[in-house]
Amino acid sequence: MASPAVVLVGADKGGVGKTTVARTLLDYLLARKLPTRAFDTESPKGTLKRFHPDITEIVDITTVQDQMRIFDSLSDAQVTVIDVRAGLLTPTLRALRDIGFTDAARKGQISLTLFHILGPSISSLEEIAETAEHVSGTKYHLVKNFINNTSFFEWDQSTYDNYFKRLQGVSEITIPKLNEMAAEQVELASVPFLTFVANKTAKAETANYSFVLRGYVRYWLSHVWAEYDRIKLSEHLGPRDVVPLRAGQTG
Repeated sequence: MASPAVVLVGADKGGVGKTTVARTLLDYLLARKLPTRAFDTESPKGTLKRFHPDITEIVDITTVQDQMRIFDSLSDAQVTVIDVRAGLLTPTLRALRDIGFTDAARKGQISLTLFHILGPSISSLEEIAETAEHVSGTKYHLVKNFINNTSFFEWDQSTYDNYFKRLQGVSEITIPKLNEMAAEQVELASVPFLTFVANKTAKAETANYSFVLRGYVRYWLSHVWAEYDRIKLSEHLGPRDVVPLRAGQTG
């Protein structure tokens, strides 16, 4: 990579499934053998760390000390994924502006990618206006996440288009709904999606997960990864000669 790469996953609204998206991103990047680390800002307990304990640290991103833990240790040899706690997306973007991080991204010294997870109501669209002033120089992706059976029923298309056109270079990503029983079993297993598909425990031992539920997860994950391939995510974050794996394969 030519410069350190940082991926923010967040929303100011809660309950939109942002940690689920972060988990799919970690599976995607690790499957492509891109060295990756993650920060879970659900301090003090953490959610992302439960699924990816080996590469995840829990931090309080509102404190200068933990901001230093993250941004003073960036390396062009790895991707840094930050799962931003609900309500902290805008404050985090302001902090990045204040420390000069956004300006560095604008100059190409750092690669900054934002996955903004949208909710179903118009208030979620209003977040776009809040973040617009902070995203110059970033790769900005608006994510419609159907994992929680969201219908986005309150959106008027013309209103959405009005918010959408305010941003230059923005792209949309759709995360399809995962079968509820399959999602529940992955939660109970407390393992990455790829580990569940491979029928392995957190200790890499052979598990006894349902063949059917593993199939649902594999099929769903392949569609999620197809969205990431469509926006050329691995090319943005890593070397172009990485050979991608399909969902369900292991390296």
